[in-house]
Amino acid sequence: MNHFLDISRTDPSDLMSIIEGARRMKAARGGRPKAMPDDDTPLLGYMVALIFEKPSTRTRVSFDVGVRQLGGQTMTLSGNEMQLGHGETVADTAKVLSRYVDLIMIRTFEEATLLEMADSASVPVINGLTNRSHPCQVMADVMTFEELRGPIAGRRVVWSGDGNNVFASLAHAAQRFGFDLTFSGPEALDPEATLEGMYRKERDPIQAVAGADLVMTDTWVSMHDPRSARERRHNQLRGYQVNAKLMSAANPGALFMHCLPAHRGDEVTTAVMDGPQSAVFDEAENRLHVQKAIVRWCLGL
Repeated sequence: MNHFLDISRTDPSDLMSIIEGARRMKAARGGRPKAMPDDDTPLLGYMVALIFEKPSTRTRVSFDVGVRQLGGQTMTLSGNEMQLGHGETVADTAKVLSRYVDLIMIRTFEEATLLEMADSASVPVINGLTNRSHPCQVMADVMTFEELRGPIAGRRVVWSGDGNNVFASLAHAAQRFGFDLTFSGPEALDPEATLEGMYRKERDPIQAVAGADLVMTDTWVSMHDPRSARERRHNQLRGYQVNAKLMSAANPGALFMHCLPAHRGDEVTTAVMDGPQSAVFDEAENRLHVQKAIVRWCLGL
């Protein structure tokens, strides 16, 4: 049994195996209807619990569709529908769910909730997102880059914006996959201290993207941020918007990625989002394929 809790907790050979498995499954589908199962359905008879304490579009739909394509069934549970951490400890919930389902995917706030779930569950647990990391997203990012530009090892990746949970997983991926990572953003929004040494800093975004093969960003504000925090972040991050000028300073074949949802006109312009360098919708699609591979890896299938 393997948990998928973070890229930094997973062996590089396993990560590469997951991405290769995702490529194979994507190719094998051959454009068939979305609801049609794969030829190989190793999850036949399996039940997967999808727990969402945070709202979700891509994580929810991609895991649900992916498990069904693999022949399994899903049940989707929200934080308000459960006693998770309220009327019942996370540990007790994990033990109970383990009697009903074969795998748990959880999208939550605190990393401690994820870790307690994994410590107490007798089935694999997948990190669908926490405030600290978003490993499934970054695995799809790596898959997408390699699909469009070849191996990511040795390439230059630049993050422009807030040093948030997606950046944390990107920093872990830089260590595991061997690419060069630069963070460009205001000092007040630097990544957490534990990531020091995994990336370089460059406050000037134009200088940061010089020679970049991939430029990435994320939303400036979270849906849970108060109005005052939103205004402050806009003021801090305005100079780090990904626009045509910034992309022109990168390599001519550089890609642009964003985990979505995007606030067009804030962290990225519509011209870049819909432009020829954008891979955001390929990236979103690959969430499906890479998560199917993660599920299979967790279950040893």
